[in-house]
Amino acid sequence: MTEQMQWTNALSTRPSLEEAVKEVSATAQQQLYATPDLAIVFISAAFASECTRLMPLLQAQLPEGTTVVGCVGGGVVAVDGDGNPTELEEKPAISLTLAYLPRVEVRAFHLTAEGLPDLDAPPNRWVELTGVSQEPEPTFVILADPFTSKIYDVLQGLDYAYPKSVKLGGLASGGVGTQTGLFSNGQLYRGGTVGVALSGEIQVDTIVAQGCRPIGPVYRVTEGERNILLGLEPVSGDAAGGSQVQTPLEALRELVQSLDERDRELAQNSLFVGVVRDEFKSDLQHGDFLIRNLLGIDPKQGAMALGDRIRVGQRIQFHLRDAQTSAEDLEMLLEQYKLRDRNPPVGALMFACLGRGSNLYKQPNFDSSLFFQYAGAMPLGGFFCNGEIGPVGEGTFLHGYTSVFGIFSRPQAKKETSSATS
Repeated sequence: MTEQMQWTNALSTRPSLEEAVKEVSATAQQQLYATPDLAIVFISAAFASECTRLMPLLQAQLPEGTTVVGCVGGGVVAVDGDGNPTELEEKPAISLTLAYLPRVEVRAFHLTAEGLPDLDAPPNRWVELTGVSQEPEPTFVILADPFTSKIYDVLQGLDYAYPKSVKLGGLASGGVGTQTGLFSNGQLYRGGTVGVALSGEIQVDTIVAQGCRPIGPVYRVTEGERNILLGLEPVSGDAAGGSQVQTPLEALRELVQSLDERDRELAQNSLFVGVVRDEFKSDLQHGDFLIRNLLGIDPKQGAMALGDRIRVGQRIQFHLRDAQTSAEDLEMLLEQYKLRDRNPPVGALMFACLGRGSNLYKQPNFDSSLFFQYAGAMPLGGFFCNGEIGPVGEGTFLHGYTSVFGIFSRPQAKKETSSATS
């Protein structure tokens, strides 16, 4: 019985931190028929001023030796006492996930921006820094401060050192004017990155719902500098559409004129740019784009500033986002997940943008309820983030307005004639 992986989650909405910690700890341990190896805790911004008290209170309730990581969130995700997924926004709440992980090594770490290796440093520098071996391929859950972590460098470095490992997580969010907090093994950190690596007999499937739909043609970047788009030309398959080079503003104005009234209204404040991740793929489909913010337009040059670097030769496509599109996007990805060849899941984590939830859908618990509808009921913990971390294509990226799910299970046994589906 106890040799099977176990996962559980508990929620408390008590306004007293002491009572809330006692309640989630007792409930979660009653549901876990083994000593936990890992605890993942998320507290809402309502408790942010009491961050210094959380670790001592939680460690007093959990067995000695339990690895603990977590952070403050703008809200938390959990399963309530009736087994329903619940997204608590702007209310006192604690979500506690406990996991018993036989034949899995659990290693927590804390990284500071000052201590990060140079981006041209060899992979073993990251191995030394995290204390995590490259074999077997670990799974990383990463929680970072949005201001002091150098999270882009962290993700790039971890991808370099652990290229086949899944990394997912989010940026802590304490609310307006509230200090963030990160937790790792009894310590409170006010900056940097905390994480936990899970190595051994564990598998994670990921769903990264960016919530956008493409509009108009695909373009190839003909001129650009850093994150500034200066020239575009439409693409037909792998061939450029003649010499129709335009400024990004000219291309956008032409596109907007072709949209219906609803989409023209959306383009006023819900316009994004999708950057193609695989430069060699000609048949572009959903999930091939990394969605990036459109930061500004220079009407004199017709240039556009994006929330990411851009290179000449890359392909882009404009995208729109709204509640209906976000719902359809997540539903499609969940349908694809159901078709995967996998072992039954034991638990999941959800990292959702502060801009989703009831702010987007005008109703509570939308993403988590849709997840349960397709993936089935399971222990689910998570929080509302200042940025979401998850894989797209072969890399790991920081996203916005996204919901990232990590679904944990035992790995499939390898077949004699072919490798197991990942």
